[in-house]
Amino acid sequence: MRPPVAVPTLSRRAKVVIGAIAVLLVLFTAIGTLTNVYVDYLWFDETGFTEVFWTELQTRALLFAVAGVATGGLTALAIHLAYRFRPTFRPMSLEQQNLERYRQSIEPRRTLVLTSVAVVLGLFAGFTAQGSWETWLQFRNSTGFGRVDPEFGLDISFFVFDYPFYRLLLSFGFAIVILALIGSLLTHYVFGGLRLQTPGQKLTGAAMVQLSVLLGLFVALKAVAYWLDRYALVYSDRGGLFTGASYTDVNALLPAKTILVFAAAVCAVAFLANVVVRNFRLPAAALVLLLISSLVIGVAYPAIVQQFVVRPSANEREADFIARAIESTRQAYGLADVEYVDYAQQETGEEVDPAAALAELRNDTETIPNARLLDPNVLSATFTARQQIRNVYGFPEKLDIDRYTVNGETQDYVVAVRELNSQGLSENQDTWINRHTVYTHGNGFVAAPANQVVAGQEGGEPRFTTRDLPTRGNIEVSADGARIYYGELMQDYSVVGAPEGGEPREFDLPEGSDGEGQINNTYDGRGGVEVGSFFRQLTFAIFYRERNFLLSSAVNDASKVLYVRDPMDRVEKAAPFLTVDGDPYPAVIDGRVQWILDGYTTSGSYPYAEQMELGEAATDALTGTGTTALPNETFNYIRNSVKATVDAYDGTVSLYEWDTEDPVLQTYMKAFPGLVQPREDMSPDLVGHVRYPEDLFKVQRDILTRYHVSDPGDFYSGNDRWAVPADPTQDTQEPQPPYYILAQRPGDPEASFQLTSALNAFRRENLSSFVSASSAPDTYGQIQVLTLPGNTPFRGPQQVQQSFITNNQVRPDLTLFNSAESRAVFGNLLTLPIGDNGLLYVEPLYVEGTGENSFPLLQKVLVNYGDRVGYANTLAEALDQVFGAGAGEAAVDNDNAPAPTDQPDAPATPAPPADGGTADTPSTPEMQSAVQAINSALAALETAQRNGDFAGQGQALEDLQAAVTAYQTAQAQAAQAATTPGG
Repeated sequence: MRPPVAVPTLSRRAKVVIGAIAVLLVLFTAIGTLTNVYVDYLWFDETGFTEVFWTELQTRALLFAVAGVATGGLTALAIHLAYRFRPTFRPMSLEQQNLERYRQSIEPRRTLVLTSVAVVLGLFAGFTAQGSWETWLQFRNSTGFGRVDPEFGLDISFFVFDYPFYRLLLSFGFAIVILALIGSLLTHYVFGGLRLQTPGQKLTGAAMVQLSVLLGLFVALKAVAYWLDRYALVYSDRGGLFTGASYTDVNALLPAKTILVFAAAVCAVAFLANVVVRNFRLPAAALVLLLISSLVIGVAYPAIVQQFVVRPSANEREADFIARAIESTRQAYGLADVEYVDYAQQETGEEVDPAAALAELRNDTETIPNARLLDPNVLSATFTARQQIRNVYGFPEKLDIDRYTVNGETQDYVVAVRELNSQGLSENQDTWINRHTVYTHGNGFVAAPANQVVAGQEGGEPRFTTRDLPTRGNIEVSADGARIYYGELMQDYSVVGAPEGGEPREFDLPEGSDGEGQINNTYDGRGGVEVGSFFRQLTFAIFYRERNFLLSSAVNDASKVLYVRDPMDRVEKAAPFLTVDGDPYPAVIDGRVQWILDGYTTSGSYPYAEQMELGEAATDALTGTGTTALPNETFNYIRNSVKATVDAYDGTVSLYEWDTEDPVLQTYMKAFPGLVQPREDMSPDLVGHVRYPEDLFKVQRDILTRYHVSDPGDFYSGNDRWAVPADPTQDTQEPQPPYYILAQRPGDPEASFQLTSALNAFRRENLSSFVSASSAPDTYGQIQVLTLPGNTPFRGPQQVQQSFITNNQVRPDLTLFNSAESRAVFGNLLTLPIGDNGLLYVEPLYVEGTGENSFPLLQKVLVNYGDRVGYANTLAEALDQVFGAGAGEAAVDNDNAPAPTDQPDAPATPAPPADGGTADTPSTPEMQSAVQAINSALAALETAQRNGDFAGQGQALEDLQAAVTAYQTAQAQAAQAATTPGG
């Protein structure tokens, strides 16, 4: 027999080197982790949400400790007991001789090995458990739904809050028992308690007792799992077309699970009895019986029932269970109170009675005047070209739609803020000082009425009614309120602030007629973390790996660091239990720019409700061009429970309870008291700007395509299913996005701001319904569905688009527009209900140059009603083509509408008459010369705009101003001469 081979030992120097490396690694890891946690804490302290920080941290620490100690401690205890009761004498078989060297290696390091196993397993378990901190808080603060499930009679809160926590406990129980069992088996094997190859008894008495207890605990946990599996049937997908317990689940699988609970309990008792009996035959027989039972009554029997009882008459067998799924899914997605309106029941969808349609249009004083011609998804480049001002500013790829009441008139506007765009810095501007201490913020709010464009020489530009720097226009914004320190484009941190009396450093406004100068400013808002002390500067130097925090004079005693500047990130950080809508939008509230965001509470545990993927449900044709989709997680319950605001100047985050009946939000409000403010604290101005959120609407319309059907038989057959149409203006087949419009819904006395979408018949391009969700404060959240007759071929968006591009008037222009110098850009295809019997489609057509810095300009408007297509320079003309003369009188761009005024880039003075004179003032050679100069300047301006030539635009505007001034002077001289006696 060979003597055991000793394990080689390390030299003293090697131990010192390894120890030093280990200490350094731990030190650097600890410093990095502590720095991240401290910087996080500073942000929560700055925003006033330290309660969130401590509650989350304490909850994570509690779960980490409990799971870590339980897993590591109990596993180590099992291993220790296996070692403690190892046999004193072992038969010297070949197997035991081979194990002897392992025993000799472990014995001197037994405590170290056992501690290492406990620590490693504890760390893994702790890190896993702490990620479920929300599950614990929901269980701890559970709030009742006031509704019971139809099968077990339990409040919905059991399934949403309690059941997930029980499953979490069960999974850790299984993990601990399995780890303890593995550890015990290995220990018994190494130290002779388990002898696989030795003749005679294979297990010592102590090993048999310990393994019997662990196996008994495992089977007992399996009994608990069978019991919980009964409740899991409310999430079953056996029905295929619906979610929840099916006929087979209730009548075959539920009794089987109940029987298996008792079978597993008996099996567990058999294993525990083996502590006394010490013979594995009885527990082994019980275990085999349990396995056979689980296969026969848990798998085979339900399969037989499904195949031979349910499938031959599934529509009848599953009717009651489909009804449950329909009701629960509607409740879970907030669709229980949808208003269905039979619409256009007298129309064929193809033949139009011009007289009746014209009468409807003449009676419409709300929808047509507000028909939107500006597409916020197209005009980012136009806003940039006309309102960027400096290269350091920028606008997001997707602009926003909001409404404002000015002089008693409510209109929807395309809005945006002029944000700081760090990516736009030129090479000489892109230094640490410039990027982080000079160019720190954007400035200004820009708005243009969504139903108007500038006509004439400007060629279809938005009519900016709020614009420029400093901001001016019909929406009043204060100086501080217009400074944008927090926005969607701001990903970098900024260091702001200066000592009292210090020279302002931050670029604020251009100055001078040429715009080349600048006015600086020093931030004095409440936002930001103070970094005046050396310790704070060192902290941020480590956090950002930037030595300038310690070396630069720009970082002083009065400095603050602004970080986490994206509004979505701020809200998600302040309320980590919320899922935030992907489209924040700016609004001017009491003279300050505020970002408004929608927060969702979600759950994946609502019984009988269809499961969806958040990210997939929120995807549409525009999610790749600016709108952030929701995270791709499974859910089956959603509420727009919170409205949040982020002040664009000081970053203040405010959370308001919007859905006062949401049990999920109420549960989290118990966990985070004081975090969410009452709905009554919202100002009327803020309430007037809230919108129905896009991502929620996209989820709901997807659910409506199937669950608008109430009859279980119709649901099963799918003969009345709808579908979200593909966006006809895009090359992809992604769903058409919903659109905000200001329009009058059937039955409403006036226009309201709403989110809308058309829905097609399933796998057909014909229109089946039109869905709208109100954003008006008095009717917010009311969803109306206009259902069209199923036997009439109303055209869907794709068919309407085909009728546009194949029209014999449109087709030649598209060929002309799509050239080497330009391209046609179709705007949003809006569906507008007109009166009680018709749907009008309106689509703007833009033309954009292909050169650098080109931007789209509105050139044409397309209209469809039934089988008629209108195509003209204005909406009014297009309506006249479809319905006859006079139909376009209600449109704001008709010839009788007031001419746009107060343009930002052209003189506010009305253009002179073509002949240079007026009815009261005779024409003079000077006036005629000025008119020629004005026309030349306008032509030059148009050419420069189409070519994206900013220098040429500036020169043309200067020439235009000079020509208008010359005309006014000549006109005044002529008027004076005309009124002078003898003149």
